[in-house]
Amino acid sequence: MTGPIVPSGTGLDSFLRSQMAGWPGEAACGICSAPGTVAAVGPLERAFAWASVTKLLVSLAALVATEEGTLALEQPAGPPGSTVAHLLSHSSGLPFEGKTAVAPPGRRRVYSNTGMEVLAAHLESSTGVAFAHYVQEAVLVPLGMSATRLSGSPAHGASGPLTDLLSLSRELLSPRLVSKETWDRATSVAFPGLAGVVPGFGRYDPCDWGLGPELRSGKSPHWTGSLNSPATYGHFGQSGSLVWADPAAGIALCSLSSAGFGPWAKQAWPALADSVLAAVAGT
Repeated sequence: MTGPIVPSGTGLDSFLRSQMAGWPGEAACGICSAPGTVAAVGPLERAFAWASVTKLLVSLAALVATEEGTLALEQPAGPPGSTVAHLLSHSSGLPFEGKTAVAPPGRRRVYSNTGMEVLAAHLESSTGVAFAHYVQEAVLVPLGMSATRLSGSPAHGASGPLTDLLSLSRELLSPRLVSKETWDRATSVAFPGLAGVVPGFGRYDPCDWGLGPELRSGKSPHWTGSLNSPATYGHFGQSGSLVWADPAAGIALCSLSSAGFGPWAKQAWPALADSVLAAVAGT
């Protein structure tokens, strides 16, 4: 990991860089609270691929559309019997890739790139606005994420710098784009009791998920830390990207990397989370 340290006055910048010293490739990482950035290290303005962290942009755009009245969570979308809420929570029955359902809606938590792509197409049809443009106007512009771009699949096609991901992280921690009621529903378990797989980490029963964000709940092992509260939610991507928000701790952590997800991340991410949470608790 290389790049400048941003002075924050908290003493956590050098600590954060030390925690990332053994990571492969180049990486940028930051911690924020609701008021703003607490610490940030690495090449902060470099655009990295976000991979599946893109899904958080898609879910936020869909939630904005529900508040505008152009979408409804109970609106049919996807396979027969599926709704917008099913697509957002990976419970529509659509597979990881492909358009043929592998389960009835609401029976299993089947992590699905296709589901997000179907959701984006449904939102585009409902609003009459190209999906990438809708995300731009509904999410990126209001949050000041001017360097983030969505191209290709709505499931994994975003790229942008850590500065923008920190803006998204603050939104996850203290939402401004949607109401508290909407966000509380989005970060509560959608269709409780469904078993499923978190790619790269294994099968969980239940595999709790919200309307876009994955919920930590009681999952173990997990890509967040052992010190993260069960209320933690977020997402990670195969590009080596991650973002989680822990409302109990009052902080969010995000990272982008040139090294794709692998065994290094399965060890480094939970260790980083625990170190950060312990350090923040001690400040």
